[in-house]
Amino acid sequence: MLKPCAHGAAKYGIDPGQWQAHMCGLCLGLRDGHGQLARAATNTDAIVLSVLTEAQAGAGARTMAAPCPLRGMRRASVVSASAPGVQLAATASLLLGAAKIRDHVDDGDAAAPARRPMRRVSNTWAVRAQRQADQIGLDVAPMLAAIASQSALEARAASLDDLAGPTQLGATTLDDLTGPTQLCAATLFGHAATLAGRPENVAALQEIGRHVGRIAHLADAIEDLERDRLRGRFNPLEATGTDMPRAYDLLRESESRIRDVAAEAELDQLPTVRWALLDPLASLVRRLGQGLGLVVGHACRTSPVAQQNSPFQFPAPLDKGPRRPGPLRASGLILGVYCTGMACCVDHTSPCTGEKKDAWAKNCGNCCEGCDCCSSCGDCCGDGCCCDGCCCDC
Repeated sequence: MLKPCAHGAAKYGIDPGQWQAHMCGLCLGLRDGHGQLARAATNTDAIVLSVLTEAQAGAGARTMAAPCPLRGMRRASVVSASAPGVQLAATASLLLGAAKIRDHVDDGDAAAPARRPMRRVSNTWAVRAQRQADQIGLDVAPMLAAIASQSALEARAASLDDLAGPTQLGATTLDDLTGPTQLCAATLFGHAATLAGRPENVAALQEIGRHVGRIAHLADAIEDLERDRLRGRFNPLEATGTDMPRAYDLLRESESRIRDVAAEAELDQLPTVRWALLDPLASLVRRLGQGLGLVVGHACRTSPVAQQNSPFQFPAPLDKGPRRPGPLRASGLILGVYCTGMACCVDHTSPCTGEKKDAWAKNCGNCCEGCDCCSSCGDCCGDGCCCDGCCCDC
């Protein structure tokens, strides 16, 4: 969800490699504290917790990491695994990883023989998240209870929808369904201020976290709606009768509230906060609006699926899509590009779709989706208006 832009980093005078330094620190912290398998729990959105902690407290210790395929087998200076922000991000990653695995099992996405070992991993990560949290003085019991309540909330919403419809008295609301995510994000964001020794920022970051959680839950629901309908799976928008324009309004409402709170607490004066949190959220909300056909001036970039569901009509694309690689070529791409780490350093072809992909190290290269100009001057025109020297139509 949160993808800081390299262009924005330069604009704010920030080294864009800082994001990878925090990501690698989180990955190594999970390995050192919880074993190799725990590295699979590395959550890129949780990295912002480490970034926020350091932004308030000042740069912390760095350590030299060994060569890694994701860095093209290069060594790098990364945030120390013992840094408080990294430990907070590790706690969040383990909690989110445990919840995600449990959701896959509960939704029937996993084959029957795999369900027991998957539940075991989920339970193990939840326990280790609690141990990790104890080391930084974070009480995760309320978060664990909230995560556990999600299934019951969804089951109740589904049953009430079947019996009475979402508008009837006693029906579960969209805020009810996003509540556990909001609580968890608020707790984690608020603790970033505690670890940084900035108690005056706790309330503001809790409020910001609550709306980040809301955005995350709604964005996931919007992107999965058609897929969930086809598979007959639960979706909070479907269960509560929330249409896409209303869901998008809620996204914009939360993003606007985050900016207001950050300004009131003067957190927006920290360049890293703007680069790693505020700008990527604005980019996400704008991108979802484009996909839904709800952002004027970006119709040409709307996906075919979104066009079918949009109140606007757009001309069909004239060019055909890339050809998907065959099994042999796809295997060669995976072994020669991804397993060697070359995908991090060179442009390459996706083994799944045949599309041309930029090197991962470019992050978003010259793209400016995360730049602050769009949120400052409004939605950009389709021919690429430029504010403060960055082009928003990328």
